[in-house]
Formats: sequence, structure tokens, C-alpha cells
Amino acid sequence: MNAGGQVAERLLGPAGLPVLAVSPAEAARARELAARHGMTREHPVDLADPVITRVERFAAAGDRPAVTDATRSLSYAGLAAEARRLATLLERAGVEPGTVVGVGGARCATVISAFLAIELIGALYVPADETWPAARVRDVLAQAGAGVLLTVDAGEPAPALRAGAAEAGCEIIRAGAADACEPWPGEPRLHALDQPRYVLFTSGSTGRPKGAVVEHQGMINHLHAKIVDLELTPADVLAQTAPLGFDISVWQMLCPLLVGGRVDVIGDDVGHDPMAFARAVDEQGITIVELVPTMVRHLLDDLRPGSLGGLRWMIATGEELPAELSRRWLETMPHARLLNAYGPTECSDDVTHHTVTAKDLELLRLPIGTPIVNAQLYVLRHEDDGTWSACDLGETGELFVGGVCVGRGYLGDDERTREAFYADPFERTPSGRLYRTGDAVKLLSPSASGAGAPTLQYLGRVDRQVKIAGVRMELGEIEAVLQRHPGVGAAAVVVHEYPVNPAAAVDR
Repeated sequence: MNAGGQVAERLLGPAGLPVLAVSPAEAARARELAARHGMTREHPVDLADPVITRVERFAAAGDRPAVTDATRSLSYAGLAAEARRLATLLERAGVEPGTVVGVGGARCATVISAFLAIELIGALYVPADETWPAARVRDVLAQAGAGVLLTVDAGEPAPALRAGAAEAGCEIIRAGAADACEPWPGEPRLHALDQPRYVLFTSGSTGRPKGAVVEHQGMINHLHAKIVDLELTPADVLAQTAPLGFDISVWQMLCPLLVGGRVDVIGDDVGHDPMAFARAVDEQGITIVELVPTMVRHLLDDLRPGSLGGLRWMIATGEELPAELSRRWLETMPHARLLNAYGPTECSDDVTHHTVTAKDLELLRLPIGTPIVNAQLYVLRHEDDGTWSACDLGETGELFVGGVCVGRGYLGDDERTREAFYADPFERTPSGRLYRTGDAVKLLSPSASGAGAPTLQYLGRVDRQVKIAGVRMELGEIEAVLQRHPGVGAAAVVVHEYPVNPAAAVDR
């Protein structure tokens, strides 16, 4: 088996990170401004409690549904048992603590069981989306060093998954084979809070994806941040709609399981059809939905009177949320709050939340909010002499993230890790790292935002990275791929934005 080595051996430690060029006086000022303007938020979270431990507690307390998809329903007891059988299957295939396991196939309940199985044996999860081309599957599995690809489909794996795994030298095992296995008997292998938990690949400017490594403590903290801010209860049902390659898929799969709620996996055939999706939300009793703003718009366009009556939260993420769309939501769905969420994969997903209000609609661009629990946010300006200084209210700067949420960097890529991650000069945090987002932001005063406290406003990228239909892309990656073709000598990519309403277009 090509295990690719332990992940820890291919990660840069905090001591190897660059030091941000900020003077001691300016670092003290940045700390003071962050504290004064509410850009730090402490909250007690039990980071040492794995998800599978919570699942098994609920399983012991009574039989209740945990995960449903189009074909079956798993109780908490059934989910825990399936995860332990899959853990046995993976261990027989040679998976060890600290190694990477690929999981591929259609989104379904088995993916969640697989994630918990990987958590049990102390390995790392890396998704291989069934819609990816074989070359992308190959690059992700090879760069991650995955020794096995666990396929969750009942039938044959998708041709691209088979081809990509073969090219990466990755053994394919089928989740269905776990039916004949005995449950894995051990305790969850959590050796340290900074233990890597999963790898997700984002776009890379060289034409090759970057594998962002998220730690156990960052993942657990983000799950609890959602529980706190959404006020999750056992009565909540969360729609799992995100493709496996998206960072938001992780919290969608796991968060309700920490409170005894239910995850409802919505397949693409329903998720891409606004009317069918609305029916599923009503029929399944779904209370929380997360979509990119483009899909929120389509949902409102096709919404029937009385639909989505049981919805508590709509979370918008992945793209900038337009004020015009927010106005439509607030007017059409006053009973369901609208949350604007922002965050990079490198920081365990979202780092800010903002509940949209009518007052926000007076702004040209909506706020992205304030920090999630145990995150520390700094708005810094790059000076002409190469140093960084702290921005006060109303000043534009670049957003930096500190705290337990900051991940470990890019797997096996020290150069690109050093370009985005720094030793934290502001606080002694559990991660010891500071992440440079590349996003320009402004800290709005309470009078400017209409909120009771300062809040962040997103102003755009400071580099050439963009989001198209919720997918974060480097323009350089597209150029690099185009230039692989023998008929292309050079390529340049630009983004052209068309009006949302074609009738508003003007001749150019």
C-alpha cells in the first residue's frame, strides 16, 4: 500500500513559519484594537471530545434518527455500529494513525459513517468528489498520500474515481465489504488536540491544488461555533447539500450529531432543482439550510406560497451575499433568519457570522460579521516599508485570522505554507499560527453598520483569486491548465461579471 508517509512528517511546524513584520508597539496596538472592537471572542469548548464519542453517547441514551438520505435512515446506534465496522475494514487494509484515507462516491449517509471510522482509528479524511475528472482525483489522492480510496457507492465506483485512484497508486476498497466485519473495539485515537483531522484541496496558482490540513481542535471548535450561534437543539434537522470537496460539507455532516439532531443528505438530483429542494425541506422537516447566494436566488424565484414554513435559518456562504437578494429573503421569509457566513478552508471553515437585518440593506455591501467563538481577527495595512500596521474603524486593510481555528498549512508544500501562514505575533494561541486571508475588509463602526457593535465588511480579494458559483479559483490555475494543451502557447484569464437581471444590461 502506498501510504505516502505520516501527515505530520509533511507539515511545517510553527517554528518554521515566517514572522510577520510588525513592531512590538504595533502588535500591542493590534491586540488592543481587536479587543476593543470585539474581534476576539472567548468561549469554553470541550475540544477533547471526538464526534464519534458524542454519537455513541446518544446511541446509548435511546434510539433516535441520526442520518437520513434518499435510500435509508440510520439511528445513532446504527451510525456508530457502521462506523466501527468500517474502522475494522480500514485497519485490515493497512490504514494506520496519521495516514490519509480517501473517500469517494455520491454524497450519502455512508460518507458520514466513513468520516467517523477514520476519526476512530486516528487517520485523516480526504474527499474525492465523484464529479471530478480523473486527473483531479489523481492529483488530490497523490498529493495527500492516500493509500486507499474507500468508495461509498453500492455499485461500481465512477470511472473517474477508478482511473484517478489507479494513476495515484491508490487501492480501492468498497464500504459494502464492512458488512461482514466485526465492530472495531478500541477507543477513539485522539493523541493531541492539534492532531490533523482532514485535508481539503483548494485551488492553486501553479495549476496543482493545495491541500489545506485542518486540526481536530479547529474542526471541533467550528462545530461548536455553529451550535452556539445557530442555537442548535436535538429538534434541528440540517440539510447536507455541499459537494464533498467543499469545506462546508464537514460541518453539515457532523454538527447536528453533537446535539442529538439529524442530518438529512440531499442528493444533487434534488439539490439542483429549487422546487424539488423546497419540497424536500418541507417533507423532511429540515430547519437549517446552507446554500450559495446563487442557489438562494433560484430558490426564491421558484418558491411556492407556504413553502419552507419550518425553516429556522438560511445560511449564505461561498459567494458575496448581495443586499438586493437579502432584501428579498427578509421580505419573503421573515420567520427564517438569514446568516451571512465567511471563512477560508485553511481556518477550519467559517471564522465570522452575521445575522442580516433590514438596517444592513442600507449598505452597498453587507457585513460579514464578527468572529466565531475562539477566533481572533486582525485588520492590518501593508505599509510602504514592508511592515504591517493595525487598522482602526473605517480603515481598509487585509484580514488576518488567529486562534484555535487556524489550520496546519498545506500538506507537503512548505513554500506555499510560508506564503500564507505566520507565527502569531499577537497572542499565544493553541495553534501558534496566524493566517493571511488575502481578503480586503473594513471594520465598520456601530453607527455605520447599524449593529450594536463594530462589524467587518468584505471588500474583495487583494490577489487574483476569485469565486465562481461558490467555488474558489485561482485565475493562475486556469491559465496553467489551459497552457497544458499543445495548441495553446499562452493564456490569460479575466473575470467578466454580467448583471443579475439581463434586462439591466447595457450595450458595451
